[in-house]
Amino acid sequence: MPNRAARPRDDAPARSGSRGVNLVGWHRAELRIVAIVEFAKGALVLAVGAGLLAFAHGDLQDIVEELLLHLHLNPASRIPGIFVELASRADSINLWLLALGATTYAAVRIAEGYGLWYDHAWAEWLGAVSGLVYVPFELYALSKGVTLLRLSTLALNLIVVSVLVESLIRRRRRR
Repeated sequence: MPNRAARPRDDAPARSGSRGVNLVGWHRAELRIVAIVEFAKGALVLAVGAGLLAFAHGDLQDIVEELLLHLHLNPASRIPGIFVELASRADSINLWLLALGATTYAAVRIAEGYGLWYDHAWAEWLGAVSGLVYVPFELYALSKGVTLLRLSTLALNLIVVSVLVESLIRRRRRR
């Protein structure tokens, strides 16, 4: 009869050290969902940043006016006119700076998604801290007026932060 103590348990971490300790059960699914969301946010912002760079050498105002006409909106009316005005003020250096900021944000989000997928403690810390940074701004927005979008954003952010904090607590208990 084989020694049961010598066989690894199914829920045991795959690797020794601080990696893999949270990749068990439902908590694994939670971490993977957060990883996918963070990676998707990074990919979306990266695409937007690349789009901004595409406009850096063109006439952004003409492109915005064409887009508004394609959407059957009058560029001279009040709300679409705001976008035309902003496009006319945007110069090449501002677009490069926005693209650089978008790329930096995207790199952080994609790295966090990767780290969470592979259960790295640094990614849990990064996600928890960066998620908590948004809370005061979300509460301020709620103080200006309660909307379903603002409530949902705050709730989703707090859920993500709680999952990551729970991961950090689990990791600490296993040591």
